[in-house]
Amino acid sequence: MSTYLERKQYSQVIEKRIRDLKDGYRQNIAIIGDELVGKTSIIFNFLKKFYDPRIITIYLEARPETLPSFARRFIGVLLYNFLNNSGDALKEDLDFLIDKSSKYIPKTVDKIKSILSELEKRKRSNIFTDLMSLCEILHSETGKCCVVIFDEFHNLENIGIKNIYPEWSKLLMVQKSTMYIIISSLKFKAKTILSKNLSLLFGNFETLNIEPFDTLTSEQYLGQKLGKLNINPGLKNFLVNFTGGYPFYLKVITDGLIKSNGNNLAEIIEEALFDSAGILNQRFSNYLKKFLDSTHSQDYISLLHLTANGNNKIKDIAHHMHKTKKELDLKISRLLELDAITRSGDFLKINDRIFGFWIKFVYQEKNQSLTFDAKNQKDVFRKNIELMIKDFLDNAQKPLVERMTEILKLFEDDTMQLERKKLRLSHFREIKPLEFNRGNIRQGLIGRSSDALWIMAIKQDCLTEDDITEFAKECKKYRHKLQKKIIVTLRDIEDNAKLRALEEKIWTWDINSVNQIFDLFSKPRVIA
Repeated sequence: MSTYLERKQYSQVIEKRIRDLKDGYRQNIAIIGDELVGKTSIIFNFLKKFYDPRIITIYLEARPETLPSFARRFIGVLLYNFLNNSGDALKEDLDFLIDKSSKYIPKTVDKIKSILSELEKRKRSNIFTDLMSLCEILHSETGKCCVVIFDEFHNLENIGIKNIYPEWSKLLMVQKSTMYIIISSLKFKAKTILSKNLSLLFGNFETLNIEPFDTLTSEQYLGQKLGKLNINPGLKNFLVNFTGGYPFYLKVITDGLIKSNGNNLAEIIEEALFDSAGILNQRFSNYLKKFLDSTHSQDYISLLHLTANGNNKIKDIAHHMHKTKKELDLKISRLLELDAITRSGDFLKINDRIFGFWIKFVYQEKNQSLTFDAKNQKDVFRKNIELMIKDFLDNAQKPLVERMTEILKLFEDDTMQLERKKLRLSHFREIKPLEFNRGNIRQGLIGRSSDALWIMAIKQDCLTEDDITEFAKECKKYRHKLQKKIIVTLRDIEDNAKLRALEEKIWTWDINSVNQIFDLFSKPRVIA
């Protein structure tokens, strides 16, 4: 999947680590993120531009296959990329590549022949170690370093190597001129492997968590793809909200808009999500089979549907499903392992926004239909899309202070995770607007609960150290012991402002923090 945008914050880390490798400092990287979030695109875009005669890159998609098949692919990519700058005409034929390489790297080729001979004799012990050691042998012959990239690395478990992680761990400890970049869409599983199996004193992995496009990047993407079409800016903002910034979903819908010359967004969403042949309908139907084939399939579907419907507090889900907390925790744990949901304190959230919409308005509606009237179901679906677009556009017209007031009114003493901290969402008995008399901050809110006082400032532009200082002075006017001091901004937060806020015990919420809260209450996101 190609995207129009580089994601420089990630490619810069990769480039720096490879540069460090040449200088004798090796740091492995783990790239983790949801499916379709653009992990492989980041690597491909990087490799397309990267060139260094002292570095050999070996990109391999790990997939369930036999060990001999994996070994031949690994050796083939290694030799092909080694010979790539030799000036020789190359063929994707392993015997040809071995023959061509023998005059340049005889020791490496001897080891390759030994590995292939062992595999022919059906010997499997130490084959993975031997394969990876080719990089070190090649380095000793040429001075070149290898960067080995395993996409969906967890599939290495299925190539027939017992105890692959202990074997790999030993390699990671001793290999100094080989760097590994491992990629995985199974976030929960990958993090478990990294913390339990590949957590090492030397050779540990730096983790890059790949997030969907942020608001600005999504807007740039839409601008580049839809630049020539006359589309309402509000509808573009709706697409940022609806897709959650997933590059694949943005591409599917923008391709539809380009094809239809920018007409009828609701129809394009319907075609992709509702029609039986729709690309997203087929994707989600196949994804759901993971749950339908399990013993407790109906419990999983109910849990997903309740969460998608906004009944996403764990206590409410337990009530609706007539489950004890212990019974529900087992089901939640399974969905967490499958990366279908995330947990934030007392709340659950479906990771994929469009999948949640599909569960709510396609899968469940079709299941509950008494008539099997496809036309009627389609009309209902279209109406739901149009209502969702209208709701987004109506909310987008409201000032941020009004939207924050509405969200604060929904708090009921539940907890959530925000910025790796636990936040109790106090149930307020009173919420009032607040006017500040000095500095660049003018608007805010004050919320009183039975045991806490929230003082919130709202600023539309960049947050500075002076803003923090002024706000801290304003908060001192209130004598309540349990104060929660918060500044909300839709723009950047200066580094000095963050440090000063820590000193003053002030929470600084950017647009991502605000939208995490809006997501938990099933409200349209704020698009700056």
